[in-house]
Amino acid sequence: MPANRTQRSKDTTPPRTGADEKATLRGFLDYLRDAVADKVAGVPEPQVRTGGVPSGTSLLGLLRHLAFVERFYFLGEDVGDWGATMRPSAQDTVDGVLADYRKTVERANEVIDACPDLALPAPRPPRPGPAPSMRWVLAHMIEETGRHAGHADILREQIDGSTGR
Repeated sequence: MPANRTQRSKDTTPPRTGADEKATLRGFLDYLRDAVADKVAGVPEPQVRTGGVPSGTSLLGLLRHLAFVERFYFLGEDVGDWGATMRPSAQDTVDGVLADYRKTVERANEVIDACPDLALPAPRPPRPGPAPSMRWVLAHMIEETGRHAGHADILREQIDGSTGR
């Protein structure tokens, strides 16, 4: 580790949810959402938008992408170019992308909370075939967010040595 990096480790345990299936799934999803947002918070320019791997994936790009995924699956908003969701624009800032992500999560949680039965279809843009159930979407979003949380862990450690959630 370079001399200018400081090792920071902050670990939290998984949530103790379990009131019911929806609370358990949402609890784990919120836990992962917070982990990703925490990895982006406080990272200075240009490191936050600099790709840390050959694909060009950056912390800001990951968070921006996850906001689009949340809007697609929970709010029914279409995405024209998934690849573009990973590329922050010059106008995107850490504070702006974090605020957008948090507002999107808040809106998504309202949709989740309003769903009376996880077997019901989740909102989505018009597509052929039936919409996936809210249960499937929650499980998928735990997988999607967890996958990108792992990417964010590695990218953040490369930037300043921070580890943990």
